[in-house]
Amino acid sequence: MSIQAIAENAVAGGRVTADEALRLYLDAPTSMLAEAADAIRARKHPEGIVTYIIDRNVNYTNVCVARCNFCAFYRTVGSSDTYVLAFEEIFRKIDETIAVGGVQLLLQGGHNPDLPLEWYEDLFRAVKRRYPGFKLHALSPPEVIHISRMSRLAVERVIERLMTAGMDSIPGGGAEILVDRVRKQLNCYSKATADEWIDVMRHAHRAGLRTTATMMYGSVDAEADRIEHLLRLRDLQDETGGFTAFITWSYQPENTELGGYERTGIEYLRTLALARIVLDNFDNLQASWVTQGGKVGQLSLLCGANDMGSVMIEENVVRAAGASYCMDEVEIVRNIENLGFVPKRRNMHYERLGDPLFREQDIPRRRALDTAKSDADPLMPDELSRYAARSRSARVMRGQP
Repeated sequence: MSIQAIAENAVAGGRVTADEALRLYLDAPTSMLAEAADAIRARKHPEGIVTYIIDRNVNYTNVCVARCNFCAFYRTVGSSDTYVLAFEEIFRKIDETIAVGGVQLLLQGGHNPDLPLEWYEDLFRAVKRRYPGFKLHALSPPEVIHISRMSRLAVERVIERLMTAGMDSIPGGGAEILVDRVRKQLNCYSKATADEWIDVMRHAHRAGLRTTATMMYGSVDAEADRIEHLLRLRDLQDETGGFTAFITWSYQPENTELGGYERTGIEYLRTLALARIVLDNFDNLQASWVTQGGKVGQLSLLCGANDMGSVMIEENVVRAAGASYCMDEVEIVRNIENLGFVPKRRNMHYERLGDPLFREQDIPRRRALDTAKSDADPLMPDELSRYAARSRSARVMRGQP
């Protein structure tokens, strides 16, 4: 089958194989990939609406024992600049998020050995008592696995307890590339193998949680690895139907142990378009403007994406690796409308919440993303003394034997 025929079959609703996907990525002109992906997007979303969400990406701790070599955000146990957010700090961030129309926190952090399962349960319950309708899109699969190991409870039991405490959905972080050879090179195999990441999502879907799926490409992976990753996601979506959206972004090398270089915007758009072609059972693809910038993010809407992701408000992990793009709701809406699409706010389940909020009420413009910690807040809150620590440095700090 010719490349043109493979693309036409995908546009018509046919499923591409791994070999066909690799041929498309390696040999198809970018214009052909973009046109095919855009046609699939238009078939799935014929009304011409592009969605976005107002939320906040809160990283509750930077302490992490995983030590992935592509991460510039983590700090080792006992480092002088480690932090854990106090509950009151998180409440303040929620207040600020609600004030600009936000509906959820994307809550992720490092694999901190000194935060037991009970800390997460207490935090989630406290959030739900104070903000009953506010959503917690929380804890990537590797974080769930870390909590499972620390608590010596099965993954499905950890998910059950977190859901009871108030967790509403699970973000797709920590997937990187779902190929174990690549994960070993990235030093993230120990935090979650490809099968373990998939298994957390399977348990979450079976428990009734919706989740997103992600892919970080361009570190040590090859094109065939990216396709294997997409096919694993497609297979699980066939099985459970639990993914709401897919997001891909390029590896950000600055300040990382791994180093290297960032892939081009064209490679991002080709990867995104291929994902739209391969992931025929995913309704939604997000544009990763936070790593690519506003204009490449806008071009994503012509390469298969139907969602501009999050207004975000705060971001720490990608910024630590050198990316510092910011778009508030006004700029996101402008990018959507300048391509002739209709912008709509949504929630994590892709239920539409209405028109742009800044046209209904006065919302201050944001020119920069907020950071995790205020200079006025302590790095480690006093409330941590209520929880048993595992590391020596944390036991000393908390006055525990």
